[in-house]
Amino acid sequence: MSAAGTRKQAAKARKTAIELALTFPEAWQDEPWEGDVVIKVRKKIFLFAGADPGDERWPVGIGLKLPVSKDEALALPGVEPSGYGLGKWGWVNIPLDQGPVDPELIRDWIEESFRAIAPKTLAARLDADAAPAD
Repeated sequence: MSAAGTRKQAAKARKTAIELALTFPEAWQDEPWEGDVVIKVRKKIFLFAGADPGDERWPVGIGLKLPVSKDEALALPGVEPSGYGLGKWGWVNIPLDQGPVDPELIRDWIEESFRAIAPKTLAARLDADAAPAD
């Protein structure tokens, strides 16, 4: 696949990740830095989506807090600890423009990041929503 095709695929994966993150309880989109998109639960970020994929100066990827899966993620090509000291707290940058990443894995990691950041009572709603109805 061409570089442009890979970037287009990465932009689509980024958009899908943002849309998925916004389905979590009380999740909302913010742009605290010009051009950078983040998804928050209440006032805390649980997904960094970076700059607009149309700006070719920057890689296309997402940043997540993975307290459980960090080592698994870091074993994948291109994944690295997040900068600004966030890496030591379990944050990783996951490139989406270096080839396809399993969408189920991304979904699981977004949920893990949400659970790590959201208040426990709010994260517990995910389990309640998944419980079978009686």
